[in-house]
Amino acid sequence: MKEPLLEGEGLYKLIPQRNPIVMVDTFFSATETDAETGLHVQSGNLFCEGGLLREPGMIEHVAQSAAAFAGYAPYTRGEAPKLGFIGEVKKFKIVRLPKVGEFLHTSLRVLGEAAGVTLIAAETKVAEEVLATCQMKIFIKED
Repeated sequence: MKEPLLEGEGLYKLIPQRNPIVMVDTFFSATETDAETGLHVQSGNLFCEGGLLREPGMIEHVAQSAAAFAGYAPYTRGEAPKLGFIGEVKKFKIVRLPKVGEFLHTSLRVLGEAAGVTLIAAETKVAEEVLATCQMKIFIKED
């Protein structure tokens, strides 16, 4: 596995969210079109129930992964992250929900950008097992 570029509270440099709603704790890499993030699923997570990270938590993890991706370029320029919004979630498929103690590894790919909207594809795995895939439209609020 790659060495993280940022992890833990270092992610606050990329995303506007703060505890208890932080759903990404590791940022591995970013290019202009791709990024990789991670999350250690912990029992105290707001979205965990019955030892599993529930569906809303999976969606929020992907959204915050996209926010971290969007925040990385401004971070490299010394700027603060901008607020983003989920515009649409499409083709969301969960093979299984992750268990407390597992580490999620999420890969993002930009499929297109137009009029302030970015369409991304996401794939979330535990080890080599794909747990979820989706497409998501993200709006980044400009100042």
